[in-house]
Amino acid sequence: MSDTQNPQPPNPQPLSGNEMPRYGGIATFMRLPGRIDPADLDVAVVGVPLDIGTSNRPGARFGPRGIRDESVLLRPYNMATRAAPFDSLRIDDVGDVAASPYDLLAAVDAIEAYFDSLLGHGLITAAMGGDHTVVLPILKAMAKRHGPVGLVHIDAHTDINDTMYGSKIAHGTPFRRAVEAGVLDCDRVVQIGVRGTGYAADDFDWSRDQGFRVVQAEECWYRSLEPLMAEVREQVGGGPVYLSFDIDGLDPAFAPGTGTPEVGGLTMPQALEVIRGCRGLDLVGCDVVEIAPIYDTSGMTSLVGANLLYEMLCVLPGVQVRD
Repeated sequence: MSDTQNPQPPNPQPLSGNEMPRYGGIATFMRLPGRIDPADLDVAVVGVPLDIGTSNRPGARFGPRGIRDESVLLRPYNMATRAAPFDSLRIDDVGDVAASPYDLLAAVDAIEAYFDSLLGHGLITAAMGGDHTVVLPILKAMAKRHGPVGLVHIDAHTDINDTMYGSKIAHGTPFRRAVEAGVLDCDRVVQIGVRGTGYAADDFDWSRDQGFRVVQAEECWYRSLEPLMAEVREQVGGGPVYLSFDIDGLDPAFAPGTGTPEVGGLTMPQALEVIRGCRGLDLVGCDVVEIAPIYDTSGMTSLVGANLLYEMLCVLPGVQVRD
């Protein structure tokens, strides 16, 4: 049967503020329909509302809802890069993972199973955390489909602790567990923005010993990160890549609503340079995590997170740039 006899349905589109006031309608990311079957999507936006892996201030379980609420301010076309993600790809918000708020190990298993099912449709996932524990089960699901992946990780912390309070699974351990599970291609891992105080002088060296490139925040001060991202593309290209953005990678002046803020972080323009610098990589998934709206009553941190996730959609494989 020809395409004219059986035409493809139009791509899901964000609801315009001229059709429904921005404060109205159902809360989905950028007011997408929220009703398209994952089997019919290229990209699934998914919430992972979990924060029982956090070590300081809880509240990241409300991150997905905060991001959705503030995303009503976003429009579909990127006027800086000319990217048109919703014209290029079938994208929808598929809702949240039902992760236990009482049992962290059961929650991690549920997240992995949920992403297994999504990735079975051959799509890309764009996740809204949740604390950074959620990246471990996501990476495990990614590796089942793609093999070990490269990683671009923006964070104030390397998250490579062996244990936290005796626990192997927590928001400060996911990338050590990911290395142990063999789901990362360690020579294609870059961590950007790490900083702050530590418990020992060599706190960042375990990452370097695995082959990760570690870019401390001080290396980013007072400079554009476009040259850095050219180097990052050279290092992590050539295979599937996952992009993980902990909101505390930003300076708390830009994103105070998080559980473990650290001074001296990236600026918002630098964050945009990092994400836009991932264009051309074989991105198979991405996330924004550790947004805790209750510590930022202005909603600014959630708005920043919504913009970062939108920018990630703009650099996914298959997104066309409008002339």
